[in-house]
Amino acid sequence: VGNRDDSNLYINMKLKAAAEIGISANHIKLPNTATEADVLKCIASLNGDPAVHGFIVQLPLDSDKPINTEKITNAVAPEKDVDGLSSINAGKLSRGDLGDCFIPCTPKGCMELIRQTGIQVAGKRAVVVGRSKIVGAPMHDLLLWNHATVTTCHSKTSTLAEEVGKADILVVAAGKAEMVKGEWIKPGAIVIDCGINHVPDSTKASGKRVVGDVAYTTAKEKASYITPVPGGVGPMTVAMLMQSTVESAQRFLEKFQPGKWNIQYNHLTLKMPVPSDIEISQSCIPKPIDQVAREVGLLPDEVELYGQTKAKVHLSALKRLKNQPDGKYVVVTGITPTPLGEGKSTTTVGLVQALGAHLHQNVFACVRQPSQGPTFGIKGGAAGGGYCQITPMEEFNLHLTGDIHAITAANNLVAAAVDARIFHELTQTDQALYNRLVPSVNGVRKFSDIQIRRLQKLGINKTDPTALTKEEVNLFVRLDIDPGTITWQRVLDTNDRFLRKITIGQSPTEKGFSRMAQFDITVSSEIMAVLALSDGLDDMKKRLGRMVVASSKRGEPVTTDDLGVTGALAVLMRDAVKPNLMQTLEGTPVFVHAGPFANIAHGNSSVLADKIALKLVGKEGFVVTEAGFGADIGMEKFFNIKCRYSGLRPHVVVLVATVRALKMHGGGPAVTAGVPLPKEYMEENLQLLARGCSNLNKQIQNARMFGVPVVVAVNAFKTDTKAELALVVQLAKEAGAFDAVECTHWAEGGKGAVALAQAVQRASQAPSNFRFLYNVELPVVDKIRLIAQQIYGASDIELLPEAQEKVILYTKQGFGNLPICMAKTHLSLSHDPEQKGAPTGFILPIRDIRASVGAGFLYPLVGTMSTMPGLPTRPCFYDIDLDPVSGEVNGLF
Repeated sequence: VGNRDDSNLYINMKLKAAAEIGISANHIKLPNTATEADVLKCIASLNGDPAVHGFIVQLPLDSDKPINTEKITNAVAPEKDVDGLSSINAGKLSRGDLGDCFIPCTPKGCMELIRQTGIQVAGKRAVVVGRSKIVGAPMHDLLLWNHATVTTCHSKTSTLAEEVGKADILVVAAGKAEMVKGEWIKPGAIVIDCGINHVPDSTKASGKRVVGDVAYTTAKEKASYITPVPGGVGPMTVAMLMQSTVESAQRFLEKFQPGKWNIQYNHLTLKMPVPSDIEISQSCIPKPIDQVAREVGLLPDEVELYGQTKAKVHLSALKRLKNQPDGKYVVVTGITPTPLGEGKSTTTVGLVQALGAHLHQNVFACVRQPSQGPTFGIKGGAAGGGYCQITPMEEFNLHLTGDIHAITAANNLVAAAVDARIFHELTQTDQALYNRLVPSVNGVRKFSDIQIRRLQKLGINKTDPTALTKEEVNLFVRLDIDPGTITWQRVLDTNDRFLRKITIGQSPTEKGFSRMAQFDITVSSEIMAVLALSDGLDDMKKRLGRMVVASSKRGEPVTTDDLGVTGALAVLMRDAVKPNLMQTLEGTPVFVHAGPFANIAHGNSSVLADKIALKLVGKEGFVVTEAGFGADIGMEKFFNIKCRYSGLRPHVVVLVATVRALKMHGGGPAVTAGVPLPKEYMEENLQLLARGCSNLNKQIQNARMFGVPVVVAVNAFKTDTKAELALVVQLAKEAGAFDAVECTHWAEGGKGAVALAQAVQRASQAPSNFRFLYNVELPVVDKIRLIAQQIYGASDIELLPEAQEKVILYTKQGFGNLPICMAKTHLSLSHDPEQKGAPTGFILPIRDIRASVGAGFLYPLVGTMSTMPGLPTRPCFYDIDLDPVSGEVNGLF
């Protein structure tokens, strides 16, 4: 602060020393008008910068504003206080915690000089003259904890000469020229002179010379060792500053070494019978989320807190960790779902709790964010269940950090832009459109960056708006959208059946332009799929720009980039791209990020969350993610779409099954919500169970088709018999599973999934010869056929006329090489939800094919897909309430 000559001299000495040994050092200059707040702001920035391992505040502070020096020195983070001047470092030194603090550089240099003499400090009588916070006081503590008998003298000491004469080791830092006389010094003493004083000297050009606090000429005759001034302690002080900076960098690397976690797990107090999910969640006190972040090796500036229990993680973490090895990658999937439930989410959480809290492995769960629609509708929450939950479940199931709301805003901005563009093109001439799209501002017309991109796409290589011909203006201003080809719908994160088909544009201000449209639920938006598959902000922006919203009347795709909205979408999504950090009931970390549909999209959490987690857990750690629906849908898309784009290779598949669900696949009776289960599901029935294991067998084969070992997790219910559980385990192993394990984690937390976790550990060591099912270069029809025959068991496919037209259209538009994302019922391997087990020999009808070009896949429609759920007669919201006294949410499940 300021521009003192002496301070600049000292700083330049330190910069020169740093450069000589390869330390990157910078001088941050603040003017002498800097306020205390200015200095504190600068210090806060340095404290939070992971690239800075240490810094000093050069004293004195040369400002014409009042600044509290002690407040400034104490603002420096203790772990970066390489000058050792903060109260925390001083306190640790005074207590003798020498290995856990930074020692002020001058005393540290003095101590090193004493050590270099070879004389033992322990047992010697030491005298320190001076008691400043920078030299005297810490020198006293340092000598004391090196086992010397120490006396501190100062300006009020009446017997100074007598005390000095007793010293075997004398350190002088009084700031008074030649105050200590040579005759005072004990013969053979070690003398360390820290003083720097100027005295008149007519022989010098400057008229003065530098002397220390000790009369050097006479003192050197009696001392065994003595430091000169200048050239003694000064260079050592600089050297010790360099040493402390190196020590700080070493401590930083040890503390934030990926794969080296020191994590505190939460102990569960289990109750029987198991309480409701929200009761369990609210009975467990989560760790502060910033603690979780520190435990897994995230830096303070990489974490953006949203209250005490959730946080955003910046993508800078991935850049910092890019050279670290990835951990083991595990995907949790299931048999074909039934209304009885299989417990994939519960198993995902149970497995990470077992690996972390019980087997002490570094482990991350990466899961999708649930839609609020089902939370208030019929399904309820999606945080897991029993003693295997992501907590707090009410935060998880409701707004979280607003990602879904951001997607809603971005999606609807595109929808508004589509209809507004059609309206304006219908009601204006080419020149009027051009004048409004490229307005004159202060007499200057200029294309925006996104308009330049459109011109380049059209083959118009001009940047001067006045240089376009009439034909070029027409091409530029006319997207010429065919309303009948619009595929982009408005979205809402609420189950609302009455928005499934609507008419828009009925106001007189729209001049008769109206059309049929619809609302989808937000998580079905292509922007959600884009978020899930992006590997960075730049990639997300490019994908957002490639999204196709319609075709022109010439049959050409119209993109969001053509609409000019890409940059605005990126702005709306700039926070949503950061993964959300939460935790399980037992304190293991969780990333909650993205939640695309598992039918018209790929049904997996984000690539970014997986990539960051794989770096954080280290080479021997585990990342467990979950794929939506059964293995034929979510897992197949995880492999063929997510892994294709991410470049990540999985080590293990965990396939979840239950005895009850397998009985339904064996031909068990239908179940009705609110009605007691039929006896077939409550009593032992090995024959029915064995028939149903055909579905388990097929899904094991599906996983092995990709070359990845499979571990079957059998979620046990109290009505399951030992014989039934043993039969599932036996048949799973016979079908080719690496292992099959009975699990009780719903009732016991991670403890009930320890055997599963151990099986996963063993499987992760087995060879994983991962491969894709198809080459994207194959024709669209061939890729669809391969999935239908190999994964579903179909004998062939049948493309209906509309689907045939789309194959031709998308191939012509250049989208034929995209992966395939089948939109099929999740309730059967076939297209018929009533067909349980493992049906074969059926023809799979392809009704239509649509394109999510930004996300990067084509999705064939097998049957009718509902993209806007409705509310049942008695929705979940009847039971959801807020306690006005405690502020707690009640009724979520």
